[in-house]
Amino acid sequence: MARKANVVGVGMVKFAKPGASDSYDVMAKGAIETALKDAGVDYKDVEQAYAGYVFGDSTCGQKAVYSVGLTAIPVFNVNNNCSTGSSALFLARQAVEGGAVECALAVGFEQMEKGALASKYTDRPNPLEPHVQVMSDAQGINQAPFAAQMFGGAGREYRWKYDTKRETFAKVASKARTHASKNPYALFNQVLSVEEVMASDEVFDPLTRFQCCPPTCGAAAAIVCSEEFAKKRGLMDRAVTIVAQSMKTDPATSFSGQSMIKMVGYDMAKAAADEVYAKSGYGPKDVQVIELHDCFTTNEVLTYEALGLCGEGGAEKLIWDGNNTYGGTWVTNPSGGLLSKGHPLGATGLAQCTELVWQLRGTAGERQVKGAKLALQHNLGLGGACVVTMYKKAG
Repeated sequence: MARKANVVGVGMVKFAKPGASDSYDVMAKGAIETALKDAGVDYKDVEQAYAGYVFGDSTCGQKAVYSVGLTAIPVFNVNNNCSTGSSALFLARQAVEGGAVECALAVGFEQMEKGALASKYTDRPNPLEPHVQVMSDAQGINQAPFAAQMFGGAGREYRWKYDTKRETFAKVASKARTHASKNPYALFNQVLSVEEVMASDEVFDPLTRFQCCPPTCGAAAAIVCSEEFAKKRGLMDRAVTIVAQSMKTDPATSFSGQSMIKMVGYDMAKAAADEVYAKSGYGPKDVQVIELHDCFTTNEVLTYEALGLCGEGGAEKLIWDGNNTYGGTWVTNPSGGLLSKGHPLGATGLAQCTELVWQLRGTAGERQVKGAKLALQHNLGLGGACVVTMYKKAG
């Protein structure tokens, strides 16, 4: 039997626009120190560190961690595109569950540049070549940002397949802003109506500007430990157990059939979610709160179905019935999600973890989900990797 891994401390810094943040090491230091203080443990208790970032030189993880302490522990640098933060958490959890360590640190950070994401290297194969080929075959390529073309194209395929209204995607963005208005860590707190979202500049049909997450700088961290460590230190009152976790990469179906929906990760998200449900013994109906990867509104809609919140084609009804917000079946992205909180690639997965730990502890303030006992996290990166995690308050 694997040991139980528990998150006993979390921390994050408020995200910022590119050019307006501290340097990545300063942000990471702030997140790590906050997580350590939250856990009530000393950095000397940490036996391994997993540092996630996408844009940066080799060993940025060491630079970030060294700012907190020089204890000679192993530091592993992790890069899995937009799922980097949860990939670092996956490795920390795996080390604790497997008995390699009693206490591990997962930290994610990103100091991003202004503008749409772009490849840094033009003299070698691009890892997204298979994805671009599907897009080229399915819809062609234009001058819009590549990520918007990919996720917008997936949304367009969905819209045509199920006769979904454009306003349905806009309603997701409006919901995100409403949630973010109660989150002091969110970058964008201004509430927007569906009409205001629809009226913003079109990026790629059906996406408008307010339906696309912004490039952001930030950091978040989590302290993961064994149940024995937590009990010995008297930490079980703040512990949140990782009940089950799964990481999946692209299956063959991601690149067959010229489906934009499958290319942007639907099948690997579904496979990861199904595995988590099987491992945990819980299903989607047992969950109260969800942080999912809403890099674009279209991906949130697709993810409802990948996570089994509704059947295929059922997302529109779920949204308009209000079953994705307070008073409904689930509260999705109470933090405001990537759309409102921002998306510093390496930090996003650990920021999601932070929000869900707060929710399960009952310390989320105005955005607290009443009666939250089980939480689900979905973090997706093209290239590709998807991590799905189930959390439960320990005890």
